[in-house]
Order: sequence, then structure tokens, then C-alpha cells
Amino acid sequence: MDKLRITGGRPLNGEVTISGAKNAALPELCATLLTAESVTLTNVPRLRDVATMRLLLDNMGVQSETHGERGGMSFQAPDSLKPEAPYELVKTMRASVLVLGPLLARFGHAKVSLPGGCAIGSRPVDQHIKGLQAMGAEILVEHGYMVAQLPAGKTRLHGARIATDMITVTGTENFLMAAALAEGETLLENAAQEPEITDLAEMLIAMGAKIEGHGTSRIHIQGVDRLRGCTHQVVADRIEAGTFLCAVAATGGDVILRHARAEHLDAVIDKLHDAGAEIEAGDGFIRVRASGRLKAQSFRTTEYPGFPTDMQAQFMALNCIATGSSKVTETIFENRFMHVNELVRLGAKIQTDGKVAVVEGIDKLSGAIVMATDLRASASLVIAGLVAEGETIVDRIYHLDRGYDQMEAKLRGIGADIERIK
Repeated sequence: MDKLRITGGRPLNGEVTISGAKNAALPELCATLLTAESVTLTNVPRLRDVATMRLLLDNMGVQSETHGERGGMSFQAPDSLKPEAPYELVKTMRASVLVLGPLLARFGHAKVSLPGGCAIGSRPVDQHIKGLQAMGAEILVEHGYMVAQLPAGKTRLHGARIATDMITVTGTENFLMAAALAEGETLLENAAQEPEITDLAEMLIAMGAKIEGHGTSRIHIQGVDRLRGCTHQVVADRIEAGTFLCAVAATGGDVILRHARAEHLDAVIDKLHDAGAEIEAGDGFIRVRASGRLKAQSFRTTEYPGFPTDMQAQFMALNCIATGSSKVTETIFENRFMHVNELVRLGAKIQTDGKVAVVEGIDKLSGAIVMATDLRASASLVIAGLVAEGETIVDRIYHLDRGYDQMEAKLRGIGADIERIK
């Protein structure tokens, strides 16, 4: 099992290129199921989750190939495709639930295993099931599978008004894809507003879908009879960009992030600016500069455009060596403080009480052996290792590989002393 060895204390300087977004690429790979024509995606990140999703599509009968230097992939989903997602390929990745809507919309039936993924809390699929049932699907959960089909005599899903009990990103994405081929109009209320959803909607529009309101909490979709192939570039990964912003802010230095979209990171950038980092943004880049200890910042995670839960652990690592104390409130997932015990192993002073963590900033952390518990926790431990005195070993970095494209190589390119070891 791979580990990372980090010797801390080096400021970061130079340029780093931000990859395509994992949370956009995964639903967009699923969207290729909506047409028999060829679909080409560019800027696809090289991640374990992407490889797993591609393997799942291949297992169904989708023909795929990789081409070009900038993450190019082409997909063609024939009419003979087998609309089934087995447990063996789904168990490691929650995003696999995103095949349910496209399969049901195009083929009229699907059998999809209940998904797995990070152990950061409950992310139930009941909202997906209720929404698709509102569109006319019959869905049973049996033997660990969601078995979905259209009623006898029906050949298409129908439009519906779907108001979810909570804001759900993958739910919104599933409904978007299903509604694109449904008969009539679908209205999504309480829809998630993340940039990755907007990017998916733009891809679907390029395929011939009729969608309005994406990027807001009310999305209108007028179903069409068929969708066509297209070429689409995956949007830049705002969480990867935010992670590098926190790394530079914590270690000091001067780094330009290429292909980063500052407008997708307003909440994080505001907090970094308040902490004392200098942030400059332009068309396709963000520059971050920092020196000395920054000021601790309290924050509360919430749905986009608020402070993202996927940046909570990374910013907490920054707060650990900032001046003053801070309060971090996690409102999205109930089990997302698992990195706290590992940060404490590095010397951090953190107390948790339910959904709240109180961080007392200290002068320095000290290197130790730590273990990653989930994807974003992995990133927080890397940041902490970059500022800690001495050597830090981060174990179980397969979590990191699920969501970061060659993170250690990118960090090494801007001056970090970091290497992957077996």
C-alpha cells in the first residue's frame, strides 16, 4: 500500500496546473449513456474514481478509448448495452448511483447496486428513488440492489415537479439526466447549485437537451426524444484549487494556479483573504501569496455557494498553525471530523463536540506517522505535513488517489519535499 513521505518547512513557489473536476467528470461519464452516438470528454482527471467509473461503463458494454495528452476520452454506448451496475464495481464509489437515471431514461430499466465510497457519513439514495418514482419509475430495493423499470405499456419517463427534502448534488444530477429524455417538462425545486451541476447541464445542452435555470435552485428541463453526441471539456476542479490555495497559505510562498476558476471559490478565497493571504485572480488563474503565520478563521460548511464541506479539513489544517483560535462547524456530513485525531498526532490542539471543532492555533506541528481516513482528510494531512517540523508519513493514500490527480508530483513541482513510497 502506497504512502507519502513529507519533510515539512519549505515554502511553495512556482506554477501548478489544476486538473478537471472529479465531481464533474463522474456524472459526465454517466451522461454518455444517454445516447448511442460518440461522446468525447476532454480535461478528464487521472483519478482512481474515474478509472472505476470507466470500468463500470465498459462492463455494461460501453466502448471507450483514451486519446490526446489533455485527458481526452471518447465513449459510445450501443443500444445492446446491459443496464446493470454490479456490487463489485459499485462498492468503492458512491457516485456510481449516477448511472441509474440515464439507464432508466434511455433503456427503460436498470439494476444498480447500492453504492459505497468514503465513510464520512450517511448519504442515502432515497431522494434519488423518490424523484425517479415521481417521473413514473417503479423501483424496488432488494438484495442490495435498486431494481428500476417503467410501468407496463410505458416507453419513457414523464416530466414531474421534484422538490427534494434536502439539497442533494448527485440527486440533482440524476434528475437532470433522466429528465433530459423524459416526456414533458420537469421542474427541479431545491436543486443543488454547484458549478459541477452547471457544467453537466452545459454538456447535456450540447447533446441537444433543453435546460434552463442551471446554477440556481430552480431548474426547468423540457424532455426531448433523443440526444446526440458532443465534445465537452470538464470544468476545472475547484476543490483541488482550494486545496493548493490552503497549502500555499499554510507553508508560505507565491504560487500561480493555472486553469483555476476564482468565481467557484468565493467563500474559500474570502476566508483566506481575511486570514492574511494575498489573492489575485484573473481569466483562468489564481495567484496566492503568503508569509508568516496567518490569522485563524472560523467558518461553517454549507451548500454551494457557501463554504464547501470538501474544503473543511484542508482549512482546518491551516487553522492549526494560525494565530488565535477558530471554530469549525460541519453541517453537511455527521462523520467528517475523522482527520482531527490524526492532526492531533502532529501536535494540533483541537477539541470536538458534535458538529463543532475548536482549534487553538500553535507555533508549529511536528512530523509523525498518520493515517488518511477519507479523501479530503488525506489532503488535510498532506498540508499539515508540509508545515510540520521533520518527517511525516501519510498512510492509506489510496483515498487521495480517488480525487487528486498526481498531487505529490504537482507539489514537488512547486518546491515541496514529498515522495510516494511503497
